[in-house]
Amino acid sequence: MARPIVGIIGNSYLLNDQYPVHAGGQMNSDAISEVSGCVPLIIPSDPRHVSVAELLDICDGFLLTGGRPNVHPEEYGEAETAAHGEFDRARDAIALPLVRACVERGQPFLGICRGFQEVNVAMGGTLYPEIRDLPGRMNHRMPPDGSLEEKFELRHDVTFAQGGVFHDVMGAQIVRTNTLHGQGIKEPGMRIVVDGHAEDGTPEAIYVKGALGFTLAVQWHPEWDAANDPVSRPLFERFGDAVRGWTAKTDVPALKAV
Repeated sequence: MARPIVGIIGNSYLLNDQYPVHAGGQMNSDAISEVSGCVPLIIPSDPRHVSVAELLDICDGFLLTGGRPNVHPEEYGEAETAAHGEFDRARDAIALPLVRACVERGQPFLGICRGFQEVNVAMGGTLYPEIRDLPGRMNHRMPPDGSLEEKFELRHDVTFAQGGVFHDVMGAQIVRTNTLHGQGIKEPGMRIVVDGHAEDGTPEAIYVKGALGFTLAVQWHPEWDAANDPVSRPLFERFGDAVRGWTAKTDVPALKAV
């Protein structure tokens, strides 16, 4: 039996500062293939090449990945500043309407880092341009130096709502995660439930209330060592279950009503 297809939202890069590419991190593909049990398909996230309607027909679920460019603040009604960093308006034009379409259809997606922020903005929420500048917040950015293992090191706890969706998925109310982001949620969008927070109060886990399908998103990077990490593995396993449920047009197995 063919495995279902998960579209991985790609990012635009310049290879060697010259050659433009659409790319996705290998660890995303590893997590989708090896843990979720689905076929990873990297999407060139540009409306010149693909439409949301086409993607919904081709893919069974979607992984909204992290990425260096940020969601443009115009998407949530604010002016661009230097603190907002780099942008990818082509990805904005695909990812934001794709989230809304999936919510309406019940088609599953999993949001990671920028993808987490896209889910919030797609549902009408806003973002802080730089979390570390806020009083009482820690620096959530990726360490500038060190090995890949050191950059993805587990750095803070995330506490989930007692008896909530993430508590159910993880089998624990408090987990340890990495952190590699600069921006974060300011105001949650309509129907966005913040189900987990970092130690400094930063939102780290969300879902869309009343959605027909799997809409979980996290601010950290669970794709790192997903096959072995006790926090990452159940998240990708549940996502894979949801994608197979969508393909078979059945209910998501063992996922609490949201």
